[in-house]
Amino acid sequence: MRPFKNRDIISIKDFTREEIDYILEKSNEMEVHYKSDTPSMLLAGKILGSLFFEPSTRTRLSFESAMHKLGGRVISVSNPEFSSAAKGENLSDTISCIQSYCDVIVIRHKLEGSSMLAAEVSNVPIICGGSGTKEHPTQALLDLLTIKNEFEKIDGLKIGLAGDLKYGRTVKSLAYALSLYNNIELYFISPPLLKMRDDVLKSLNDSGIRYHEYENVEPILSKLDVLYATRIQKERFPDPSEYQKVSGSYRFDKKLFERLKPKDTFIIMHPLPRVNEIGYEVDKMPYARYFKQAYYGVLVRMALLALVLGKI
Repeated sequence: MRPFKNRDIISIKDFTREEIDYILEKSNEMEVHYKSDTPSMLLAGKILGSLFFEPSTRTRLSFESAMHKLGGRVISVSNPEFSSAAKGENLSDTISCIQSYCDVIVIRHKLEGSSMLAAEVSNVPIICGGSGTKEHPTQALLDLLTIKNEFEKIDGLKIGLAGDLKYGRTVKSLAYALSLYNNIELYFISPPLLKMRDDVLKSLNDSGIRYHEYENVEPILSKLDVLYATRIQKERFPDPSEYQKVSGSYRFDKKLFERLKPKDTFIIMHPLPRVNEIGYEVDKMPYARYFKQAYYGVLVRMALLALVLGKI
């Protein structure tokens, strides 16, 4: 296992299963710091540069919360209109300057490869908080932590990924991560226009992971251990008329899940935000785990910050 100190977190594909399992173990250990009434000093004196050039609630705030929970501090850009990017400054110059102000940087940007570019320029660790439509590695890690803690395993599960599989970066990173586990079976549920991209499918084929493609969840719902729903991302569509063709394609409501025979081994996940794909009445059902996911996000990001800063 490679050292984590000063390591960039760019793609989930950069990790082995052993490394991911180690991160999940350390994430659960962070709960002690999170719940303690006495502030942790694990990252005292360290500064996180939080650079979000796309809208974010959970990722940005959970990273900032993670840093504060471990005794560190945060400087941030949360609106590119109020940064030098609005003046035309390129990303390389921004990173070259910001690295002098902090010890680690988390970045979200609409451009593919933005985190990798930042890592090439920066002398401090770069953590990808979402890069274009391709990757969201820390989301995949918190998704895995949710599954692991709910089932006490990841191997052997049947997992359905539903919604925007073409533009959604969370489902791509999660699919890559799940390909490292044994006897996983994936079910991709989407309109034809939003099917999982061929490069992801090729990677799964190379890994020997079994997957199936469906347009509707009803035929396979009873088979699933996990249903991972995503919103259809209007902001990603180059042509608004294409979005209108698939808008509202899925509605996962209480009536749908009431058809399931009662069982302990089924959960509903969502990276959030949701629009109308999961009914609010589902929140009170025993299957809902999407708000627990958001909590696990803080623990994962606490562990990652401590790891790349060499404190655990």
